[in-house]
Amino acid sequence: MARINRAEVERVAFLARISLSDGEADQLVQEFDSFLGYIETIQEVDTEGVEPTAHPVSLPTPTRPDRPAAAMDAGLAVANAPETAASGFLVPKVIGTEAEG
Repeated sequence: MARINRAEVERVAFLARISLSDGEADQLVQEFDSFLGYIETIQEVDTEGVEPTAHPVSLPTPTRPDRPAAAMDAGLAVANAPETAASGFLVPKVIGTEAEG
């Protein structure tokens, strides 16, 4: 039984703003299904009593004192920006509905 279908792959491609040919979509169905099968295999490993780790070697996290400093000049901060508005960065709108694309 497949763990993922073509409609789900096409949905992911749509959300990622990627256009896929029919052949690419079919190939991704097989590849995603293979990945999900591998994840299922990993989930079968008994990890009872194994402490979670973020790194195999314990490393101290160096810290420094938090000292306030003078703020950067706003004009200098946006000096190399392609577009600005007053003392801020002007960026295109990137949040919208799925229908807007």
